[in-house]
Amino acid sequence: MHVMVLGGAGMIGRKLVERLAREPGVLGGSIERLTLVDAFQPPVPEALQSISTAMTADLSQNGVAEKVIALRPDIIFHLAAVVSGEAEADFDKGYSVNLDGSRALFEAIRQQGQNADYVPRVVFASSIAVFGTPFPEVIPGEFFTTPLTSYGTQKAIIELLLADYSRRGIFDGIGIRLPTICVRPGAPNKAASGFFSNILREPLVGKEAVLPVSENVRHWFASPRSAVNFFIHAATIDTAAVGPRRNLTMPGLSALVGEEIEALRRVAGDKAVALIKRETDPVIEKIVAGWPTQFDASRAEALGFQAEKDFDQILQAHIEDELGGRIA
Repeated sequence: MHVMVLGGAGMIGRKLVERLAREPGVLGGSIERLTLVDAFQPPVPEALQSISTAMTADLSQNGVAEKVIALRPDIIFHLAAVVSGEAEADFDKGYSVNLDGSRALFEAIRQQGQNADYVPRVVFASSIAVFGTPFPEVIPGEFFTTPLTSYGTQKAIIELLLADYSRRGIFDGIGIRLPTICVRPGAPNKAASGFFSNILREPLVGKEAVLPVSENVRHWFASPRSAVNFFIHAATIDTAAVGPRRNLTMPGLSALVGEEIEALRRVAGDKAVALIKRETDPVIEKIVAGWPTQFDASRAEALGFQAEKDFDQILQAHIEDELGGRIA
């Protein structure tokens, strides 16, 4: 089995590859080849060094997608993207990387399939940003997609392409609409949703963090551990059970920012909570106000996808996976 991870230098890409290194049979067979692609050099775990190739590439550039797909991977995890805040700030970059790169990838697969019998499984990282207000109290999985950001628009277009290319048998695709992934490890990034993680991750190691919105903001969350599980399950699921509607809203936890903070207080105490500084940011407030807050993910749950049930579980996963089971 040849596995390719596009976006292998990103947080979810790294964690996915680490999981493959720990459990090489988790995709239902032995991994004979692993190819990691990103705009930055992706790291390769020592356990997979002998079968891995890591390369830097931009799929939106002429000929790059064709070169990558000429390797004919069996499973393609398409995680590569410009994040929400950056896609909103840089219109050209967002559409080039997120939309043009994905279309080039899909077309490269189509061209490769015309020359040989080649129909790979493509697992695409979509987002709940494909939805836009006004929302019902609980958003059904088939709620119409009317995104209110460039990032959400780009993801929604790719979802449509993925469904159509799958319908035509060009590849076997499944789109995973991720909740906001929290707590994200590493340094803060340009995602508009980054503060959801920052206000937990930084205080847990004794650092200050900025909260740019009200504690009454509600959102939809899952841990990085759950995100990796989503992708692995999507790579191995029988897509006949999924049917023609190939884009799925993942299970998650609907919670207020204030509930995040109270979970932090239970785990790390008042001193950790005191490190959160309130500094309102109207730009972030406007973006977040257009995001959905609670979903009916029963369709994905019926297909075997699962996520955390409370923020204590999300915090515990972060402490175990990133902090060695200890907090400051």
